Amino acid sequence: MDLSQPTKENVEFMIEAIKTKLRMASGAAMQASHFQVDRYEDIKDIYDMVQSKDKFSISEVEALVSELGKLRG
Repeated sequence: MDLSQPTKENVEFMIEAIKTKLRMASGAAMQASHFQVDRYEDIKDIYDMVQSKDKFSISEVEALVSELGKLRG
């Protein structure tokens, strides 16, 4: 998937990938449709960081979820 363009589809793809990678139990509360394309770069930064790691501590997951919560529209 080409993530170089800030599209709604790319935002949805990245949010779903983040939720999967973090194994978020509260994933249903983090709907991709709640994120706006104008926050694309911030979402992409989180996506890139999540994809670069294999494991996350509980505090890392909490921090990432908190950041995503701030980006919700």
